[in-house]
Amino acid sequence: MNTTRQGAAVNARGIGVEGPRGWAFRGVDIAAEPGTLIAVQGPSGSGRTCLLLALTGRMRITEGEAEVAGFPLPKRMGSVRARTAIAHVPGVADLEPALTVGEHLKEQALLGHRFQGLGASLPWSKRHKEATRARIDAALAAVRLDPATLAKGLRTAVRDLERIEALRLSVALGVMHGPQLLAVDDVDLKLTEAERTEAWQLLRDLAQEGTTVVAAGSDAPADALTVRTRQTDTEAAAPTPLQDDTTEEEAAHAFAETGRA
Repeated sequence: MNTTRQGAAVNARGIGVEGPRGWAFRGVDIAAEPGTLIAVQGPSGSGRTCLLLALTGRMRITEGEAEVAGFPLPKRMGSVRARTAIAHVPGVADLEPALTVGEHLKEQALLGHRFQGLGASLPWSKRHKEATRARIDAALAAVRLDPATLAKGLRTAVRDLERIEALRLSVALGVMHGPQLLAVDDVDLKLTEAERTEAWQLLRDLAQEGTTVVAAGSDAPADALTVRTRQTDTEAAAPTPLQDDTTEEEAAHAFAETGRA
């Protein structure tokens, strides 16, 4: 992971996502410099999750104009997706409860190897193993997750993690390959007040180190750039399944129905 990475600038004017079941969100404006912490806030069902997916090139915007890391959306969704990552998104980027912390980290590290030469590409080569270990160590350090504090270290199953520990692991997986922008959903869901402060501080630290962070949740720090999603009066009176971003199934449906590059 490159700890000196440059974040992505985000510019959006009146963007929205409409699918077969109605509007997920619309009328959102963003102007953020690289390395900004962007807090997405809004009532349940106002499309916060869909906005995160749209800004990372994983959901097609159907209204307005947007540019992330210099690439226009939706025209260059693939380019944006290659430079961004998502974490903690229900139904899209979930941790597997039965797998251990170490298994999640190793799997993610292996996905990013781009070595040249036959010897370096072999999973049992010394260079490959060293690079995998380095990626894992850097990701854990970035999110302040010390395996020694876990019940069974890296062998701890995800289902045995505290909520804040699971969030840190999810974010570690997201930042492992040095994205320019990281989107994190449900940052402070079911966390204690102290844990909410801890979670937002984690994301603030990542932003200060250079990564642009877009996060959905409440109680965002005062220095974050706040973006609000909202429903029109008509939509609020008659919400559709697409607008409800509180369930894993519906988030996955929204992801699929609006199209992927």
